Amino acid sequence: MKKDKLNKIIIIGIAVITVLIIIALSWYLISIKSVKRMKKNSKEAAESIEITIPLGTGKSEIADLLEENKLIKSKLAFKIYVKLNKVSNFQAGTYYLNQYMNIKEICNTLQTGIMYDPNQINITYIEGKNIRNLAKVIAEKTNNTEEDVFNKLKDKDYINELIEKYWFLSNDIKNKDIYYSLEGYLFPDTYTITNEDATVEEIFEKMLDRMDNVLSEYKNEIENSEYSLHEILTIASIIETESTTEESRKDVASVIYNRLNKGMAIQSDVTTYYAIKVDVDERDLYQKEIDAYNAYNTRGPNMEGKLPVGPIASVSKTSIEAALKPNNTKYLYFIADKNGKTYFTKTNDEHNEKINELKSSGLWFEY
Repeated sequence: MKKDKLNKIIIIGIAVITVLIIIALSWYLISIKSVKRMKKNSKEAAESIEITIPLGTGKSEIADLLEENKLIKSKLAFKIYVKLNKVSNFQAGTYYLNQYMNIKEICNTLQTGIMYDPNQINITYIEGKNIRNLAKVIAEKTNNTEEDVFNKLKDKDYINELIEKYWFLSNDIKNKDIYYSLEGYLFPDTYTITNEDATVEEIFEKMLDRMDNVLSEYKNEIENSEYSLHEILTIASIIETESTTEESRKDVASVIYNRLNKGMAIQSDVTTYYAIKVDVDERDLYQKEIDAYNAYNTRGPNMEGKLPVGPIASVSKTSIEAALKPNNTKYLYFIADKNGKTYFTKTNDEHNEKINELKSSGLWFEY
């Protein structure tokens, strides 16, 4: 009798535990699903919810943030999912999530750093391109015009606000001879913009924030340099547009500094192209353009030992580093062949000899 009673208790206990496990499992499976369920044939757009995960945020804090924004049904279920699936390496950043995403999709997004929003757009600014190129990209991707971009660069109040906000901007960018005030200061990268209605200010400030991060790594070197930051970025922009490979950049930098130290003109074609507002791949230079004085044209008169008035293109991190840490050489000249290989020489005779050698070898670039 006692044995039957004990068996009965055991069976009831197992049944209760089984029911509890089924309830817990059902709760978990329901809780990891999306907060909202997309109805069949529904044309309702998923409303994006913006969340920002600061650097160093823990999984528990992320769970709280997701629950507060009603992106998950349960932060406990989120923590269990993360634990069971060994999810790690959540990336800091700003994300656009929606209530139709389940926990797996949210975790994948936060893990990969892919910030999805059906309305967002990407704007890519390439190293070595000037602001005229950026204006075209902005006009193509957003509801702004090229003229909107140029007008903002001329807006004195806006430029003064930026100088107040960013430590690396100075009154140098307000020089009357500078074509575009933020040339060289907008870091080249691919930027995610909220939508096509984004303003020029929003786009510029994303680029300036990125430049802030890059330049902050070199703050000590910048402060200890005999050149101002404006001059360093100007040198970096010449390096960017004259170098065909990353490996050659520090040697190109050495040529620029060697010529400046000797009171020689830099004599860079890319500065002349910028001065006449023509892109390098459009056509060759005319002699009258080379000979004309312009604050950008280092091949023109009165430019011995001088830099252009400002940067002539966007600059990469490697070109900034080359400008700050050039190789120690005695090179005064460089030339590139049509395959992009760069040759460095110490004298004018060596330079001319290299040009003749490239011509005879069929490696000289001709228009």
